[in-house]
Amino acid sequence: MVKQGHHLLSPLPAGAAFLTKGQNSMAYYEHVFVARPDISPQQVEALVEDITKIIEGEKGTVGKTEYWGLRNLAYPINKVRKGHYSLMNIDAPAAAVQELERRLRINDDVMRHMTIRVEVLSDEPSPIVARKDRDDRRRKD
Repeated sequence: MVKQGHHLLSPLPAGAAFLTKGQNSMAYYEHVFVARPDISPQQVEALVEDITKIIEGEKGTVGKTEYWGLRNLAYPINKVRKGHYSLMNIDAPAAAVQELERRLRINDDVMRHMTIRVEVLSDEPSPIVARKDRDDRRRKD
């Protein structure tokens, strides 16, 4: 049973709904995109730089970026079976992510993209890169 006067039952201050709703707060996102296989890795890097400019133009920041390389797709997309995968950690307001996704829908070089909101951004390598490094070390031995 909740006691009278508990914070769950107390009314919000007069301006509180306005402050939380209109606030342009930053959130953490992981963004992965798959680019067409016929572009070069340098063009993928240029695409990452363009995404970084979009985010920074909207008052956000890009943390780590990882290029996962040319990998097989789980299923063909428009008769294409491979794609360049990249991961980006983003700290930005929701408006920046909406603008990023709008521009990626227009871009012909990007086949698929996904942005997921996360609680904490990780600085350690993603499992894809960690496995790739582990496999490379095994081959050298």
